[in-house]
Amino acid sequence: MRVCEEVQGVAAIDFVNRGSKATVGTVFSEGLNVSSCVNCGQCIKVCPTGALAEKTYIREVLAALEDPEVVAVAQHAPAVSVTLGELFGLEAGSDIDGVMVGALRTLGFDYVFDTSFTADLTIMEETSELIHRIKTGETLPMLTSCSPGWVKFVEEFYLEFLPNVSTCKSPQQMMGAVVKRFWAERMGLDPAKVFSVSIMPCTAKKCEAERPEMAPEGLPDVDAVLTTRELAQLIRQRGLDMAAVRPDTADTPFGERSSAGKIFGATGGVMEAALCTAHFMLTGNELGDLTIPPLRGLNGREEAVVKVGSAEVGVAVVSGLVSARELLDELRNGRKDLHFIEVMACPGGCISGGGQPIDVSPGAVRRRMQALYRIDEGAALRTSHTNASVLRLYEEFLGEPLGHKSHELLHTHYAAREEVVR
Repeated sequence: MRVCEEVQGVAAIDFVNRGSKATVGTVFSEGLNVSSCVNCGQCIKVCPTGALAEKTYIREVLAALEDPEVVAVAQHAPAVSVTLGELFGLEAGSDIDGVMVGALRTLGFDYVFDTSFTADLTIMEETSELIHRIKTGETLPMLTSCSPGWVKFVEEFYLEFLPNVSTCKSPQQMMGAVVKRFWAERMGLDPAKVFSVSIMPCTAKKCEAERPEMAPEGLPDVDAVLTTRELAQLIRQRGLDMAAVRPDTADTPFGERSSAGKIFGATGGVMEAALCTAHFMLTGNELGDLTIPPLRGLNGREEAVVKVGSAEVGVAVVSGLVSARELLDELRNGRKDLHFIEVMACPGGCISGGGQPIDVSPGAVRRRMQALYRIDEGAALRTSHTNASVLRLYEEFLGEPLGHKSHELLHTHYAAREEVVR
C-alpha cells in the first residue's frame, strides 16, 4: 500500500473489511481499484508475504515452444541482460546477454531478437516527431510513450496531456509489429503461425500487449510477455544449467543495436539517445559528447537545457509516478520552459521494473545502471541514427521516419481508460 501511494502516487490498494476480517486487496479482491492501477508491479516487489505475483503466461509459451507448426520468436528488453544473472547467484549488474540468448535458444525459441534494435527505431520515430512538434509549435512539451504504466497513468489521471504523449509505440510493440508485418513476410511465414514472446523487466508490458490497438485485424503484435523473474522460472523448470549454456548472439536483422538503444533500460536513457539523434538530424553533425551527465542518476527528476543545433531545448527526466505527478502539476499551473519530457513509471527506470528480481538494495539498482553505461562506453555503435540495420529497414520497407508506412506500423493512439486492460 505504501509503495503504491507514496512512491507511485496511485493508491490503488486498500484494506477490505475491518478488525480481524481486514485484508489487503489484491488483483482478485475488492481492495484493488482496477481503474487506477497502472500495472507497474512495484507492489509485487515489496510485498512482505510474497502474496502478490504477476499474471503468468509460461503455460502458453511452453505450448508454443512444443508446437511443431508454430515459429516461436523471442525478444529481450535492454535491462534484462544486466538483471537476470542475479536470479542465478551473480553480482548485480553482471551482463549475461550472450548466455541469456543461448538459454532462449536452448529453451526452443526459433529466433531471438534484441529489443534494443527497436529502441533505436523508436528514437528515429520519436525524435522526428519531436523535431516536427518544435518546428510547428504543436502540443509541447512532448511526453515519451515507452513506459506503459506511465501511459496508463496519463490516461487515468491527466487526460488533458494525452495530446502531448508521443504517438510512438514502445520498443516492445514496434518489434512485435515489425516481426509480424515485415519479417514474417520476408521469411515466407504465415504471421498467424508466428508466436511472438517478449522478455521484459516490466509487468505493465503484459497489459500493453493486450491493448486492442496493438492487435491490428485481430492479430496481436506480441502474443505473450514474460518478466525477468518468469524467464528465470522457465529456465529452472527446464533444468538448464546457466553455467553450461553456450553464449550466442541475437538474430539479424533485428540483432544489431546501438548502445543508445541499450541505455533505454535506465532512467534518462531515452532522452540521451533522442537528443543525440535530434542534433544529428538538425545539423548533420554528431553531438560533441554523446553522454549527457546531468540526465543520469537515480534521482526522481533531472532537468537540463541542451543546445541542439541553434535551438536550446528544455528537457526533463522523471522516474516514479509521484515525480511525474509533481511535474505534470507544474505544467498544469502554467510552466512553459520544457520541450521534451521522458517519464518512466518505475523509480530508476526499467532496471528497477516490476518484473525484475525482488528484494534488492538501492546499491544493486545503481550497479545495474552502471553496467548499462559501461556497455555504452565500450560500444563501437553508439547512436541510433548510425545503426545500419535500422537505416536498411527504412530503405526496404518503412520509407522514412513519420512517413505513411512507418506511421501506420509504428504509431498508435491513446485515450481515456475506464478500467485496466486485461
